[in-house]
Amino acid sequence: MRDFTGKRYWLVGASEGLGRALAEGLSRRGAHLVLSARNRDRLEELAAALPGAAEALPMDISDSASVRAAAAEMGPVDGVIFLAGVYWPMKATEWDADKAEAMADINFTGAVRVLGQVVPDMVARDAGHIVITGSLSAFRGLPGAVGYAASKAGTMSLAESLYYDLRKTGVDVQLANPGYIRTRLTDLNTFTMPQIMEPEDAARTMIEHMMSNRFSVSFPAPFAWLFRVGNFLPNWLYYRLFA
Repeated sequence: MRDFTGKRYWLVGASEGLGRALAEGLSRRGAHLVLSARNRDRLEELAAALPGAAEALPMDISDSASVRAAAAEMGPVDGVIFLAGVYWPMKATEWDADKAEAMADINFTGAVRVLGQVVPDMVARDAGHIVITGSLSAFRGLPGAVGYAASKAGTMSLAESLYYDLRKTGVDVQLANPGYIRTRLTDLNTFTMPQIMEPEDAARTMIEHMMSNRFSVSFPAPFAWLFRVGNFLPNWLYYRLFA
């Protein structure tokens, strides 16, 4: 079981929602947190409210220079948790080029930018903990998810490749695939969201996963089982069911 006491973790996407709830849970377990997002005021307010050591490190993950500067200021960390993401429901028949590009750039390329600043150092030290937040939407294409599902599929594949390459080293890699979480992003949805979770409940599940030796977790069950089973369905049946 992993002990977070005194460990320094870079939490990217920490200012609200799941990120904020996860910061609160990890802080109570003794982690020293470096909190990153774009909004300095929210980060500083959160850092001041946490029970443990925390520091605000504002950063724009869509800007490579901003990510490099933040990483240089931060220095080596024991772990990094990537949670940053943007979302808009979008059908291909209602394509919004700016929003689709933003989802790809923040959700996937943003993860590449951040990991590029910490993975080489962890590999050199043969020590570290990488946690990447995917999504149940990443397993196969979904209706009304142009931009988001594809970006999360890339993020999931990135985590799997990292795990494959680093699984016999001192660098641990984990992937968490949540379903619907009640945030300002899911408030944009006009459809029914099965088993929608509160951020605090999702954070508890993620922390339990982080304390385990497993690579990936998909939640909540049984909603997550539907997406896993979908991987094995023939195309004609999958598209009929998930439509």
